[in-house]
Amino acid sequence: MILYPAIDLYDSKAVRLKRGDYAQMTVYSDDPLSVARDFEKAGATALHVIDLEGARDGAPANFEVIKSIASESGLFIQAGGGIRTPETIEKYLDAGVKRVILGTAAVSQPGFLQEMVSRFSEAIAVSVDIRDGLVAIKGWTELADQNAIEFCEAVSEIGVRTLICTDISKDGMMSGTNMELYRTLRSKLSVNLIASGGVSSIDEIKNLSELGMDGAILGKALYTGDINLEKAVEICQ
Repeated sequence: MILYPAIDLYDSKAVRLKRGDYAQMTVYSDDPLSVARDFEKAGATALHVIDLEGARDGAPANFEVIKSIASESGLFIQAGGGIRTPETIEKYLDAGVKRVILGTAAVSQPGFLQEMVSRFSEAIAVSVDIRDGLVAIKGWTELADQNAIEFCEAVSEIGVRTLICTDISKDGMMSGTNMELYRTLRSKLSVNLIASGGVSSIDEIKNLSELGMDGAILGKALYTGDINLEKAVEICQ
């Protein structure tokens, strides 16, 4: 299982939200590149980067920060947030990002998603953000009238190879991740599945790995020190 330390960007800073609430934001660093380098020194090989302003407003706002991380670190970068046109996808891939994450666009424009998967293949991932069993969009500020499990099945059928699934109610809460959700998804899907939201202990990382998850995103628990990244990487290796 691959671990993806997370950097959420707002106003060019590394921040964390609680349950996706922009009013409950904590700034952890004014220098996201140094955060990425610290993760790399601890043994990480991949990084999950989200432009929170982009996700909310529909257009990238922190592209230059992401570009610097992609060009100045040796990490496999998957990035998302406000990526809703083929030109933006190309811009990110040209900047060194290896996997581009589609969220709102994947939900609201299924034809666009299919076209992008045909065009960019495995460089496209879909972020499925879940609240009360439904898919959340626009930076988690709105709910789409779409069952999350059914949506996951639908996008996998059109050729999406990587799904990043987040239980918003768990995100940033340090209360544990939704194992039952991932157990259900793993039983139904054969795609590359990445768990996100509430992963807060080494034991949970072990459990996700044993469950057959392909990846796990680590957020607040890294910043608070509840998870030691070096130890977590050793376990996954």
